[in-house]
Amino acid sequence: MGQRRICIGDVHGHYDTLMALLELVAPGTGDAVYFLGDLIDRGPKSADIIEFVRRSSYQSLLGNHEMMMLEAIANDGSVQQETFIAWYHSGGANTLQSYNHRIPAEHLQWLRQRPTHLDLGDVWLVHAGLSPHLPIEQQGAEQFCWVRSEFHSMTQPYFANKLIIVGHTITFTFPGVQPGQVVQGPGWLDIDTGVYHTKSGWLTAFDIDQRQIYQVNSHTAEKRQLPLDAIAVTPFLSF
Repeated sequence: MGQRRICIGDVHGHYDTLMALLELVAPGTGDAVYFLGDLIDRGPKSADIIEFVRRSSYQSLLGNHEMMMLEAIANDGSVQQETFIAWYHSGGANTLQSYNHRIPAEHLQWLRQRPTHLDLGDVWLVHAGLSPHLPIEQQGAEQFCWVRSEFHSMTQPYFANKLIIVGHTITFTFPGVQPGQVVQGPGWLDIDTGVYHTKSGWLTAFDIDQRQIYQVNSHTAEKRQLPLDAIAVTPFLSF
């Protein structure tokens, strides 16, 4: 099949589900794997995920949960009280527990080096999206890691010749979308299917070139592979 490009949605500390998903996808040595950010928080094994990804050949973007953690904890371990509390109550408590409350400086440093987006030519990878009203050079982590409705309400593609692939917003939160389905809009595709959520449990990978969706459920261990067109929906959005 030649080289594949695989992107993976928000993992949120679900290491065992990620390992099952990678077994299903079975990336070869010539394949490229990209994580869309939010490797950490909410799930039980964030430390294992960070150690695995940083030692692999895979690339990972900065997500809003990594951004919150890095704003809360400096490389020397000192804590910014206000931002720490916000992160702790947004899933950071689970991450701290996975590290036995001692996050290695090399993990923090590695996360600080994560890019906010990757341009693959025909595909543009980013955690949350972008502002449709600003040129790219005027945007940064605030837009790329946090934007929601402004991005999803675009009526025209931002790029004429690039598909934007994102995570960040769980797909079943869109109107009429069922757990496990992925969501598409003008020039974008969202593959965060809510691995940590009791209503879903699905972790999703997308083979960009073969247009295949791979999924594993964190609650039931169910695995499935489907063509993108069989599982992608276009919701009616009104903002």
